[in-house]
Amino acid sequence: MDPEIQKLYTNLPRFGMRHQQVILLFMLLTIAVGMRFHMSVAIVAMTDKTSSPNPNVPVYDWDNTNIILSSFFWGYITLQLFAAEWGRKYGSKPFLTVAMAINATVELLIPLVADKLGSYGVMGCRALQGMCQGFLYPSVSNLLGRWTHITERSKLGSIVLSGAPFGTILAMPLVGYISSTWSGWPLSFYLYGSLGYLWVILFIFFGYSSPAQCKNISENERRFIESSSNIKKEKMVIPVKSILTSLPFWALFFSQVGQIWGYNTLMTEIPNYMNKVMGFDMKSNGLLSATPYAACFLMSYVFGNTSDYLINKNYISRTTARKLFNGISGFGAGSSLIILGFLPNTMKSLSVVMLVCAVGIQSAATSGYQINHIDLSPNFSGLLQSICNSCGSMLSIAAPVTVQLIVKDETDKAEWRIVFIIAGLMYIVPSITYSIFAAGVRQKWDGADDPVTAHRKSVEARAKKVSVWSIMST
Repeated sequence: MDPEIQKLYTNLPRFGMRHQQVILLFMLLTIAVGMRFHMSVAIVAMTDKTSSPNPNVPVYDWDNTNIILSSFFWGYITLQLFAAEWGRKYGSKPFLTVAMAINATVELLIPLVADKLGSYGVMGCRALQGMCQGFLYPSVSNLLGRWTHITERSKLGSIVLSGAPFGTILAMPLVGYISSTWSGWPLSFYLYGSLGYLWVILFIFFGYSSPAQCKNISENERRFIESSSNIKKEKMVIPVKSILTSLPFWALFFSQVGQIWGYNTLMTEIPNYMNKVMGFDMKSNGLLSATPYAACFLMSYVFGNTSDYLINKNYISRTTARKLFNGISGFGAGSSLIILGFLPNTMKSLSVVMLVCAVGIQSAATSGYQINHIDLSPNFSGLLQSICNSCGSMLSIAAPVTVQLIVKDETDKAEWRIVFIIAGLMYIVPSITYSIFAAGVRQKWDGADDPVTAHRKSVEARAKKVSVWSIMST
């Protein structure tokens, strides 16, 4: 670390404004992902007359549950590119606030819409929620690029991104429990809608688009953060051709698309698999479905801190770190899923272990592709995120539909095996591409040198000045 930056870092408060933004973004993903995926548990209760002891809780005879689960992604893919570009130009705060407010409102209305308009009304609500949540990850990438120093990027990025598995940890057992009580499944929607409004209020008062817009940040912390962000304040033309001909970008793209397919297959189908194949009841279903994500949440901190430690100690380069941890994620999750597909139904405990491994180990990706957008392009990190995420989400529309086409008998483990093999290969194959072509340094088309390169050039320039001065003095 540069001596001047080291001095700034030494004088920073233990809890600064960058940590406050990280906590707000962690809360955002926790609540939003809870809204996004608790439908996979709630839909079981919405179509199961035995889920609640209260006979007045509505139960519906829907045979298109997998289509309902995929409807979220119909809207999710529509606005991500706009979210990234608007956030880059005008700041992410206003768009993220409005999107979450609409998302929370729709969440509160779903029980009423289900009763009045049926499954098609619920599909419309979920598509609108997907449209709003399309602002999430491009905005998070934009904000992380502006609020994190390169030496803390994996650690702070892992904290933010761990909000996704943490949201699942909370949602699955909580929704499963609520659905089995007298209040029934509608209460879960009212709960998450209220939490969404709470986050909006907190973000209005305590969230900022960048350190420059934050009045409460110390001068030392602002200079520390901005010393490596290299975000250009002037208008920049998007280097479309350079991005589309960049091998590191395509390595990132295929890895993200593949892992999104595998992740969303697990998220939407684990509760159904646990219920239909392994025979767990509603309460156990929610708890056991969340267990793998508890491992994912905890391990993300291990991988994030380990990655930054290895990089900052110069044991490995940032590029090597991204490839290493992405490989651990892809190969570990993919192989665990394939093994799970071949385990007999009688080996329930080992099946749960494989699920825990499949989901838990993919948290290594928080130090791999998930933070790589900012490495390649701090200025256009949100744009890269939106391109990769929206394309991956297009495939996610097909994931539940593919399950419905393959799995004709939901109690047949052989049919589920095909689903797990496909998801496993979607993890493994792109990881191979990533290990060959990925990069962890800022690309020339972003408009500036990577911070490490910039620091080296600065040191060389100072040394040259000293040398010239020495010659002149003699």
